[in-house]
Amino acid sequence: MDNRKNKVLLIYTGGTIGMVQDESGALQPFAMERIYDALPLLHRTEYLIDSCQLDKIIDSSNMTPEFWVDIATIIEEHYDDYDGFVVLHGTDTMAYTASALSFMFKNLSKPIVLTGSQLPLGMLRSDGRENIICALEIASCRQVVIPEVTIFFESHLYRGNRSTKVSAENFDAFSSFNFPSLATAGIKFSFKEHLFMPMPSEPLKVRKEFDRRIAVLKLFPGITPAVVQSVVRTPDLQGLVIETFGSGNAPTEKWFIDALQEALDRGVIILNVTQCKAGAVQMRQYQASCDMDRIGVIGGHDITIEAAVTKMMYLLGNFPADHAKVRDRLWRCLRGEISMEMSTED
Repeated sequence: MDNRKNKVLLIYTGGTIGMVQDESGALQPFAMERIYDALPLLHRTEYLIDSCQLDKIIDSSNMTPEFWVDIATIIEEHYDDYDGFVVLHGTDTMAYTASALSFMFKNLSKPIVLTGSQLPLGMLRSDGRENIICALEIASCRQVVIPEVTIFFESHLYRGNRSTKVSAENFDAFSSFNFPSLATAGIKFSFKEHLFMPMPSEPLKVRKEFDRRIAVLKLFPGITPAVVQSVVRTPDLQGLVIETFGSGNAPTEKWFIDALQEALDRGVIILNVTQCKAGAVQMRQYQASCDMDRIGVIGGHDITIEAAVTKMMYLLGNFPADHAKVRDRLWRCLRGEISMEMSTED
């Protein structure tokens, strides 16, 4: 019988959850090595917790691909030393980071759980205590291992690259509109194991390259040619994500299609995602998407904007000389980010 206690590495990146009030009442980040002081209940757990933090603690609004690489590097360097990982992160860009990490870690066999809070840990009504404890329980669980990057928030565990922040005020700040939650926390955890990513048979592979030369164009009624052209003609643009209406529809005016054609002719890869929180892009369902399909715009199916942005950066960064491969991988399911059969290549 294995009597070894499971070990979890707690990684603090910044954000509301790690704040406590000093003597003046101002909020300051607290040292993660004092996590047992902040949460005495952790002394009663059946697992061991180590902690570390990024060299530079940031507000999540300042998150960049460089910080994604820092987080991934910490996990990669300690991957064999721990049974799971919990990343404390600000809520504003948590879904972007979760999506990015999901693409970086191929053949992941251990849980990486991101969590945070709407109120600082040092405040009386903070939701951070429950979120941290539940995230640690999930990451350390020996009976049920979730081999993917997830977000735990307010009693729900979501696939990271299916999640999006939906509230700036409520404790249930995240949701996953196109994929069910992986688990819920009540008196007991209720795991939906049939929804988990499959346990890999191949060794872990970590890719850390991102290409930031992309843009997002959100359409709105009355958008002008000048606005569209200012985005699609961005110097050295490599990828463009268009947030379209409904099931992937956009203006049918010639100037709009010509602007996209101009970008495609320069080698820019264009991905069509819907502005709707639920549902999917279905190219050619309506006339308003037929021209985009005809000229080579890629349909993003039911991917979130957070996953679309990070997937585009990831593919362009890791296959910079092979745009055909980037285009092919964009519409395939690499890490469970869209509702279709998983691809084994990326």
